[in-house]
Amino acid sequence: MPAISPETLKEIRFDEQGLIPVIAQQHDTGEVLMMAWMNLESLTQTLATGRMVYWSRSRNELWRKGDTSGHIQIMKSLLLDCDGDAILAKVDQTGPACHTGKRNCFFRTLN
Repeated sequence: MPAISPETLKEIRFDEQGLIPVIAQQHDTGEVLMMAWMNLESLTQTLATGRMVYWSRSRNELWRKGDTSGHIQIMKSLLLDCDGDAILAKVDQTGPACHTGKRNCFFRTLN
């Protein structure tokens, strides 16, 4: 897998904590699965391994999706938004994406 080029790295706008939000989307259906955070290390590991690695703000550590649950995400592509401050990860999700056991994290209606 490719490393992050210096030119691309300049375009990524991490926040003051060194994080960037990532929306994970099922690559073949377009289903929005979850939102998580990445830092430079998790982004680098994702690109190197092809498996989604996030940053857990609650545990303050790297979180390789599926290591505990077996519900892994294989990276198909990563897209940086026009402002450079959000990433869309197109993935192949195995099993549920949400820790609740739901297919995705967006199942609660607010209205």
